[in-house]
Amino acid sequence: MSNIGIGIGISDFKMLRLRKNYYIDKTMYIKHIIDNQAGVILVTRPRRFGKTLNMSMLKYYFDNTAKDSKDLFEGLKIMEQEEEYTSKLGNYPVIYLTLKDVQDRNYDNMLLDMKTAMMNMYQAHRYLLDSDKIYPEEKEKILDILYAREDENALKTSVIELSKYLNRHYGKQVILLIDEYDVPLQNAYVEGYYDEAVRFFKTFYGTTFKDNPYLEKTVLTGVSRVAKESIFSGANNFDVYTVLDNEFSEDFGITEKEMDKIIEDFNIEDEKEEIKKWYDGYTIGNTEEIYNPWSILNYLTKRQLVPYWVNTSSNDLIKLILKNSVTVKERIERLLNDEEIEVPINLETIIVGIENNEDNIWGLLLGTGYLKITGVVDLAMHIYKVKIPNYEIKILFQQIIDEWFRNKVIGNDLRSILKDLVTLNFDEFEYKFKILVKEMFSYMDVGENTAENFYHAFVLGMLVGLKDSYYVNSNRESGVGRYDIMLEPKEKNGNSFIMEFKVYRQDKEKTIEDTIENAKKQIEEKGYETNLKERGFTNITKMVFAFKGKNVKMEIY
Repeated sequence: MSNIGIGIGISDFKMLRLRKNYYIDKTMYIKHIIDNQAGVILVTRPRRFGKTLNMSMLKYYFDNTAKDSKDLFEGLKIMEQEEEYTSKLGNYPVIYLTLKDVQDRNYDNMLLDMKTAMMNMYQAHRYLLDSDKIYPEEKEKILDILYAREDENALKTSVIELSKYLNRHYGKQVILLIDEYDVPLQNAYVEGYYDEAVRFFKTFYGTTFKDNPYLEKTVLTGVSRVAKESIFSGANNFDVYTVLDNEFSEDFGITEKEMDKIIEDFNIEDEKEEIKKWYDGYTIGNTEEIYNPWSILNYLTKRQLVPYWVNTSSNDLIKLILKNSVTVKERIERLLNDEEIEVPINLETIIVGIENNEDNIWGLLLGTGYLKITGVVDLAMHIYKVKIPNYEIKILFQQIIDEWFRNKVIGNDLRSILKDLVTLNFDEFEYKFKILVKEMFSYMDVGENTAENFYHAFVLGMLVGLKDSYYVNSNRESGVGRYDIMLEPKEKNGNSFIMEFKVYRQDKEKTIEDTIENAKKQIEEKGYETNLKERGFTNITKMVFAFKGKNVKMEIY
């Protein structure tokens, strides 16, 4: 079975089934949607977790215009269910709207993107122009949208108008499916027109959901849960299901049981542990050990253990919050060291000012797939234990930090700084490093009382560029203490380094030179070089960094 086709990038359920591509049966999601009593259901999941494919599946199941629905679902779990579920097959008019491409550089262009999205949505129901149940003036409105002639007000009411036409034409309630609902708002925040976008979508969703008598059920999907009061304030009977909820917990991603079948079908038992290390580790509700489906499908095709969940423009908001938050950087340094940390989680994302609100930052990182819950500290206060789910995400964090450095290093090549370090060209290294510190810290609120962890995280991020030739270890035991950073060369005859960071404390030290001496004393008394010497490394350089706000003094010996 290993030669079966893998439909990478195919998010259309019908195409996937007609091509007989490998399909992990998620049709019980249809049953779960039918069972759910909410009128409006929002399900948030990380990107590339099968949201669009599942929405497409819902469309083909419910759509009363699909002629071959029964064939598409033949042999799948939903067809084994009771009549109350199978009778819904092909039973409703369906409106399908995707907002994934509504992400432009300004508000006017966003409206043009919305017109295109509405044009595509209406195109599927062009037959209404021939209906004797649609009034002539309504047909003119339909033509306006098909030719992108509608004004902004008509754009805001386009979904409720279409649901009205379909309800009258068929005499049935309408199923509404909206995919990637949050893309326009996240992009608007990154591009700087968030307030305008919120005003538009508050009216758009208000007219779509509030007192809309034509809808049977609405399903929305996205990556984040945008605060209800910002755009959904008029929505009644509205339920949200995030990665913390048990509902729909097995309907997205690849479960352990499904992965076992994949391993058997593709005869890759020997790679099981490595695949698990790279792509497993997500938790949704009470379902643990969920694999990233995008990465697994790519691995099955290419058979290479590399990051497939690549950084795209959809991660611009993630990059923004990591770039500007000092305390978040400190904790990410611990996460990159495979530590479990305790953080406040708020999954109701309030995008405005998110980089200054840790509750929202950690909630966004969790919801977007960069973290996983490992335990509950205080449920009432929403404090959870989290860690990086797998090796793939760890690499992505490192890439984002590396990109942050590359984008901000002005007039200096980071690679040349690292080369000066490993070749022991310390005069040049110190000169360039001090310039780098001033340039980087000028973008952030760095005061004299900034914690040592911040500087530690800063240097650790810089050293990511050495990962091909060095093992970059942080906060590990050696001798009778824990060093800050140790650079261990992958070649035994290479130069190794021990780094210690200290912040000048006016209440404890007279001068920054005293800070240097205290750091050197700690290195020697704790025997930080013991670990390297025991394993045969002899070319050991010790480096002390003393920081005072945006200034740094170094000693290398």
